[in-house]
Amino acid sequence: MAAHAGRLTAAVRIQGLTRSYGERVILDALDLEIPSGEFVALLGQSGSGKSTLLRALAGLDHDVVGTGLVEVPEQVSVVFQDARLLPWQRVLDNVVLGLDGAAGKGLASLEEVGLGGRERAWPNELSGGEQQRVALARSLVREPRLLLADEPFGALDALTRLKMHALLRRLYEQHRPAVLLVTHDVDEAIALADRVLVLQRGRIAAEQRLDGARSHSEIRAELLRALGVTGEPR
Repeated sequence: MAAHAGRLTAAVRIQGLTRSYGERVILDALDLEIPSGEFVALLGQSGSGKSTLLRALAGLDHDVVGTGLVEVPEQVSVVFQDARLLPWQRVLDNVVLGLDGAAGKGLASLEEVGLGGRERAWPNELSGGEQQRVALARSLVREPRLLLADEPFGALDALTRLKMHALLRRLYEQHRPAVLLVTHDVDEAIALADRVLVLQRGRIAAEQRLDGARSHSEIRAELLRALGVTGEPR
């Protein structure tokens, strides 16, 4: 049975989490703990259960059959691949959506993501990267203890992605929420995370810590092998 709680020393505690669609098991008795302030990246092939796990943590999977314990803080924010801005609301209104009397915090959050002075802009006046900056500001203005990011840079061009990587890591260092980043990009996971997990058949199949003890190329090769990628051209 899932429970969302606000009294954790760890930001995430999952025990025996199972999620099924019909007869198909997506998450299979999965166990996972994420300490407060840790940045974790989650890799896996399509259909491995990454987004299902993220939805379970966000409390967005009420229509799915499942069992197991899920504990997360009360303060959880989600960033999706699509910025999901309301086109009829200006940038600042999107950032503070649902928050009363938070205009000052919203302006400060826009400054943090490099969009100071753009609070009166409409979403369709922004580039894709700028829209994702607004989505980050909207998430961080809520001061989350857990930030869930579901391939937030997947639709961006390569240069914009690199800029967003630097921004996300800087914001993480400033705010120190626990982060779970779902991505298909091994290099993105290594560049951003403290720990990288590989999900296969609904369970954690591999884990790599980014502690400086091993080189980028060694960790990358291990993760690719865990993902079933062999014989990659050099």
